[in-house]
Amino acid sequence: MNIIAIAGSTIPSDTANSIQVMKACSALAQLGHDLTLLVPGENRKSEIINLKSHYGLQTDFPIEWLSSSSRRLFTWQSVQRARALKPDVLYTWFPQSAIFGLLYRIPTIFEIHIQPTGFFGPAWHQAFANFSGRKRLVSITHALVDVLERDYNIRMKPEDVVIAPNGVDLERFASLPSTPELARQTLDLPSSPTVMCTGHLYAGRGADLFLALAKSIPQAHFVWVGGRVDDIATWKQRSEAQNIPNITFTGFVPNQDLPLYQSAADILLMPYSRSIMGSSGTADSASVASPMKMFEYMAAGRAIVTADLPVIREVLNEKIAVFCDPDQLENWRIALEELLRSDARRNELGRRAREHVEGYTWLARAEKILYGFVRAM
Repeated sequence: MNIIAIAGSTIPSDTANSIQVMKACSALAQLGHDLTLLVPGENRKSEIINLKSHYGLQTDFPIEWLSSSSRRLFTWQSVQRARALKPDVLYTWFPQSAIFGLLYRIPTIFEIHIQPTGFFGPAWHQAFANFSGRKRLVSITHALVDVLERDYNIRMKPEDVVIAPNGVDLERFASLPSTPELARQTLDLPSSPTVMCTGHLYAGRGADLFLALAKSIPQAHFVWVGGRVDDIATWKQRSEAQNIPNITFTGFVPNQDLPLYQSAADILLMPYSRSIMGSSGTADSASVASPMKMFEYMAAGRAIVTADLPVIREVLNEKIAVFCDPDQLENWRIALEELLRSDARRNELGRRAREHVEGYTWLARAEKILYGFVRAM
């Protein structure tokens, strides 16, 4: 099929939403479909950045950058460009573009990651639910669909909804060092037992808790992989002010290199708060999120310690992760120290997590999203 994808992400960038869009599109292309991604802006950095390396992609696909005076105008202009490319399917993260696609009788898939925002957001989502045509809503969690129904009275036919959590490329985790110690040697990290978190340092991502744990467990080394320059400088200053020497902030690491870092950990952390801000800083995703790092952590085959949020339990359970109350530092400290003392327990958790993630590849996700939708066309 000819699939035209429309997203609002800045490409290239280091935001989670841009990584997710590129992974999702790469998987659709990997299935053998012709896919073109339309995004706003101008093609500047991509001429000097290898997008496949930057995003850790398995398959390349064409990208078109469309200049637009506003985000709202882009949602319309991109559909006009899509029409010129004669799509069999329109795949978008914009409710507006999804509606415009249906207006032109294009089979349309609308993917959602967060509850509707802004004054008109709920109305656009409601319009998509009510509009006739060949359509499919893709939600990253059951919780998000529940929010649409409970808080916004937005309901769709069950056959028009697919729950598709984020995923992982297992190929990228196939040839890693066999032990954390060997991975740390490769990366020139300290040899001490290592607790790691990967991702940005936005509000609610647990950096405060991370520092507190590093201070309370001086025998371990704590590594935060990712984050922007200004955020890293801020947290480095805080760690120095609190005299916490056993902590490292690596800064941004290309997505293709993340598996090696994650394999260097004895324990991988998801220290989320009950409120999590995204890259835009406008929406709390704690109740509906499907963190990409969760699937990477499982693929790395390391023990996972996570905040006990209901949405996380859509994927993880006590057999493959240790859950801690987001607000209880002592619970986290005890959990980490117990795991650091038990190689057998850590290895068992990691093994089970690696087995469990087999069903959460980006490729399997793409197949699930298209299944039935394609056949019915």
